[in-house]
Amino acid sequence: MTYRKSVARAGAAIAIAAAMATTASAEIQSVELNVLGSVSFLSSYENYEEAFWNDRLREASGGKIRATARGFDEMGLKGGEILRLTGQGVVDISTAVLGYTASDDPRNEAADLAGLAPSVEDAHAIAEAYEPVLESYFAEKYGVKVLATWPYPAQVFYCNTEIRDLSDIAGKKVRTGNRTLSEFVAALGGTGVTMAFADVIPALQTGVVDCAIPGTLSGNSAKWFEVASHLYALPVGWSTMVTTANLSFWNRLNPETQSFLQAELNALEDEIWAGAGQETQDGINCNIGAEPCTVGVKADMTLVPVSDSDRDLLDKITREVILPKWAERCGADCVAEFNQTIGPVIGMTTEVN
Repeated sequence: MTYRKSVARAGAAIAIAAAMATTASAEIQSVELNVLGSVSFLSSYENYEEAFWNDRLREASGGKIRATARGFDEMGLKGGEILRLTGQGVVDISTAVLGYTASDDPRNEAADLAGLAPSVEDAHAIAEAYEPVLESYFAEKYGVKVLATWPYPAQVFYCNTEIRDLSDIAGKKVRTGNRTLSEFVAALGGTGVTMAFADVIPALQTGVVDCAIPGTLSGNSAKWFEVASHLYALPVGWSTMVTTANLSFWNRLNPETQSFLQAELNALEDEIWAGAGQETQDGINCNIGAEPCTVGVKADMTLVPVSDSDRDLLDKITREVILPKWAERCGADCVAEFNQTIGPVIGMTTEVN
């Protein structure tokens, strides 16, 4: 988010909160929310979402809004079905990783294509620019209202064998969480293997994969350092998530309740984006046993230095492989949306050949 929009949003949130403090009991509806959050044992849920849904909303609304929140993994879900379940009214509000729904439509992966955002600031600007496209498309496709987008920490390589740079990915099997990361791995001469997050530790242990790509702190929280020896911390994505509400449920809320929920989620969104950069570095520090390590678990992985030549290679693959492949499967209308929204942010466009 730009500084100007962040300040404006913060001011609006303060104003709404002040108004709600005096009129909440008269205006906000009494609502019981059924919520699916992100993966229950990862930083986004543990450090932000859980307390927000289970405590903060209740306190801020004077007890009128209560939520029962669980991570989607606690329900035995893989992630790709969450938007559809939300649109069907199985839950009122949910958080889903955009890349997990790429098979539904390539539009869903546009904001987090491999290599698109080398920094969290870039990722934030991209997500903000693309959110209007998601709002329109998600209402029609899934029957949901887009409320917020936020990231995990930077997606990096955990490997159970020595790597010195990106060229060492050649010939290796790499767990990826989405199609675009698999294409990036293939461009390096490796093989992308799509599998659920929870299946990665045994896969690394048994040699089903040689490396895996999670968030720096996400992998630490899941104790991947127990089965991986080398950390190559070049950000190749952010696993951007989207929080949505069932549209019918949302439309039943009165304007005051909608405004209150949106303002609270805006504030949470800002906190998670701000925290993503800090948690990225904290995940690196913890994995290699360095200080400060404030959130994760200290380990003794080997940190592989990121070279300028690898950053240039990442940019080259994004421009020459990732974007053209995505454009071909998404189509002209989709590409036009990308070029009008994300294109100006990253200084590059694409086209359907």
